[in-house]
Amino acid sequence: MTWSPFACLDRETILLRVSRAWSWVFRVLYAFLGLVDPLIRSWFESFGLGNVVEVRLVGRRSGRPRTVLLGLLRTTDQLYLGHPNGEVAWTLNLASAGRGELRWHQGPALEFRPVRLADGNEREAAIQATDQHPFPGNVIYRAGRGHIREVGVYFRLEPLAESQLKLAERDLEPVTTTPDR
Repeated sequence: MTWSPFACLDRETILLRVSRAWSWVFRVLYAFLGLVDPLIRSWFESFGLGNVVEVRLVGRRSGRPRTVLLGLLRTTDQLYLGHPNGEVAWTLNLASAGRGELRWHQGPALEFRPVRLADGNEREAAIQATDQHPFPGNVIYRAGRGHIREVGVYFRLEPLAESQLKLAERDLEPVTTTPDR
């Protein structure tokens, strides 16, 4: 019989410890991203960056405009934003404001209303869509999915104008090329 450091712990205690570890991993990861934000923002402005969009919203306490770069997630017919480690400043600001605006790299802006997702199939689909994040985010999110399912905060984005929905659909269509004949 082999010895295990977890042999005397029940399943719930092990899951709690693993979730605490993931909480720490995500805090460290996002602290690092905060430090390099000027570099990431510069790259985004110049070249774009995968599924990253700039989200503009209003601060819940200050009332001042805020911007944050986030990975836009999509399923067949929906757009989502979320954070894997529970409530953070931008999720609280977005929920409080009840609206936001996202902008693709050198693209149009889309005003939207956020709808917070409860546990269920739609939230799970949004969490599964984190595979769309650029490396290494996609790998980290996949590895931490158990924690994300427990504490992650996700919103469905509902466009505020029908014409903007058409713009969003145009920008989200996959680009296909046909060979010259």
